[in-house]
Amino acid sequence: MDRRQFTVAGLAAGLAAAGTATADAATAAARAGTAFPKGFQWGVATAAHQIEGNNVNSDFWLLEHLKGSPFAEPSGDACDSYHRYPEDIAIVARLGLSTYRYSIEWARIEPEPGLYSQAELDHYKRMADLCRHYGLRPMATFHHFTAPRWLSASGGWHDPATPDRFAAYADRITRSMGDLLDSVCTLNEPNGPVEAYGERLDKPVPGEDLLAMLAAKAAGTTQWSGFGLGDVIKTRDGMIAGHKAARAAIKANRSSLPVGLTLALTELVAGPGGEALRDHIFEEARRPFYAAVKGDDFIGVQTYTRTRLGPDGRLPNIEKTLQMHYEYWPQALEATIREAARESGCPVIVTENGIGTEDDAERIRYTDEALRGLRRCLADGIDVRGYIHWSLMDNFEWLEGYRPKFGLVSVDRKTFRRTLKPSARHLARLARSNGAILG
Repeated sequence: MDRRQFTVAGLAAGLAAAGTATADAATAAARAGTAFPKGFQWGVATAAHQIEGNNVNSDFWLLEHLKGSPFAEPSGDACDSYHRYPEDIAIVARLGLSTYRYSIEWARIEPEPGLYSQAELDHYKRMADLCRHYGLRPMATFHHFTAPRWLSASGGWHDPATPDRFAAYADRITRSMGDLLDSVCTLNEPNGPVEAYGERLDKPVPGEDLLAMLAAKAAGTTQWSGFGLGDVIKTRDGMIAGHKAARAAIKANRSSLPVGLTLALTELVAGPGGEALRDHIFEEARRPFYAAVKGDDFIGVQTYTRTRLGPDGRLPNIEKTLQMHYEYWPQALEATIREAARESGCPVIVTENGIGTEDDAERIRYTDEALRGLRRCLADGIDVRGYIHWSLMDNFEWLEGYRPKFGLVSVDRKTFRRTLKPSARHLARLARSNGAILG
């Protein structure tokens, strides 16, 4: 998601080898005007810090509680999904979806350097096992923005030791529960910071130096650097190294486990005179990652909107502006799928797509329009293997707190009661028909 807001029976072993057959089936199905290809994954996504609650050892917990913090409110209990995950996984299964994408929280697994919590490893193993019990494909993300407080206090992704630390963490997870996982996203949107500030990489980001300084003081260090704070090019390069190191560690334990990463991809649109800036953002925020994922089992596409660019920066929205300040532009998904498939050479899974709105009918319209674009990609022979909606439930949306509503399920902020919205039932019908009811 936009860096300014901080800002799917398993994928078969031998995923890459099956790619051509999958793509051929997808093309035939789409051209015949029938449902999506057999085995297409339908799912929903969440992230640990946004739903679990009380992630007290994480760097973001510290940031949320700083005096003068830019966060609208702290995450607190979130959706209490740490305790209520059986209910949440049961909802995903009851909807008839095939995949649940969730993240494993590094700050819980390794609260201090080199000290791994077996209890927390067992917790996430139970989640994967429960997904399997319901016939769901567990897709685990190993890093979704947040990190242990000690890691950011030691320089975060600026520290040359971090890629190896991340690989050791990935190794421990895979040895603990790799046989239960269906696929792994190593990193969530590691291109996000560069993508968001692509037009001002050589300029200080307002407020961020102060935020990093306050965090360092609170943590008793001089080198605080969390996700998106500090030199975004150093963060980019560190995360690319981290992805490669983690991929190798995962494959060393379970070579058949499909591994990829996800990218924050808006449709980059150049207005008059905006071509140079569009190309600059692509070269700095996307091309290095497309090169890094060559040979991965898949690439995760995460798209919400488009970015219109002029010669001096981003242009204002033309269509309706939504919560999180996005422009209503479901057409973006088709454009970014085409880009990611072309540039990476990898099979595509849409690992996030959705809309922050109080209008659930608008969410349904957006989803259908985005899926029509995905269907056109399939018709053109692009290997798209799944659509995972963001998000399962209304949750903590980083700087914006609990105001934005991306969920298919509402959550009462006092009782944590989950209530399905019409959009949840709509996605369920789409999944059960494998897209056949899509107009």
